[in-house]
Amino acid sequence: MLYWLLYLKLFHYFPPFRIFRYLTFRTAFASLTALFTGLIVGPIVIRRLRDFQIGQYIREEGPQAHQKKAGTPTMGGLLIAIAILVPTLLWADLSNPFVWIAVFSTIVFGAIGFADDYLKVVHRRNLGLTARAKLGFQIGASIAIAIALIVLQHRGEYTTRLVVPFFKQFHPDLVIQRWAVHPQLWPLAFLPFVVFVVIVIVGSSNAVNLTDGLDGLAIGCTVIAAGALAVLTYLSGHATFATYLELQRMPQIGELTIFCGAMVGSSIGFLWYNAHPAEVFMGDVGSLALGGAIGTVAVMIKQELLLPFIGGIFVIEALSVILQVGSYKLRKKRIFKMAPIHHHFELLGWSESKVIVRFWIASLVFALFALTTLKLR
Repeated sequence: MLYWLLYLKLFHYFPPFRIFRYLTFRTAFASLTALFTGLIVGPIVIRRLRDFQIGQYIREEGPQAHQKKAGTPTMGGLLIAIAILVPTLLWADLSNPFVWIAVFSTIVFGAIGFADDYLKVVHRRNLGLTARAKLGFQIGASIAIAIALIVLQHRGEYTTRLVVPFFKQFHPDLVIQRWAVHPQLWPLAFLPFVVFVVIVIVGSSNAVNLTDGLDGLAIGCTVIAAGALAVLTYLSGHATFATYLELQRMPQIGELTIFCGAMVGSSIGFLWYNAHPAEVFMGDVGSLALGGAIGTVAVMIKQELLLPFIGGIFVIEALSVILQVGSYKLRKKRIFKMAPIHHHFELLGWSESKVIVRFWIASLVFALFALTTLKLR
């Protein structure tokens, strides 16, 4: 909105406004706008959540130290969503379709999380949407995103080819080309791409959701992951850098840097209130929205295979749950004292603050490694 007003409309009358055409400038302002939105609106949101008695319910089988957190305001993810969407709409070029896909992902996955949190509050226990319903909604949203990207692919604005880390020339296409030319087989030709997009986005959304178990853990890791995505997005949309690094350049992708910058700023703003001891929890409305946004951006900038490194801690948390459940069902034995794995370390005697900071450090190492792979090919 401000980009349209200050640059496209007023630039000819006041030449210094040309600075608003620069992506780095608008990304910085989007990050700052998101940060201050979170800091200023945060107390209002927290107070409202307390007024409506929207408190967190703690499961009894978890670490007993967490029982004192019962009643802490939850659904603070509404603050995160506001702080992401408002700066994006203010500073991004709203004629860019990739921006709207990212906005759509954030809103829809946030709405799924909101429904889950709302039902938990109504039932006054840790029971929201059924696993089948939640997964069904997530899959439906991911399919819609995949279809939008297929439309952009037909317009020449997107590619369904993968960027494989460590390989320069290997770019497999997720569309079966020999079927794509036949009208009767056309839907099946795009099936591998749609399935892949669903796996990436749904997996990312749920991985962030599983990580959100300690004060500041998930949001701190999100700051790092979103920062790495901002760098990758900028490089993918920049002609010189994309050519030098042999990335699949899509000129319009660069505008997503503003969205990623807003995600960084909003996450830092929320961390101010979510740091241990937390004044507010993000709830599923926040974790699902952030995870869905991260997965969607990774798909759009063609860094899906790098996402497990960008969000390394999220992947480890999700794998710990999968391994724990699988081991118990197959062998009736548990691998960890408790899953997700951050609770395992708590039960080993680590303090909550130590688990959080060490996981942040590990997340930073993963993100830095992900960025180094751009030249390790």
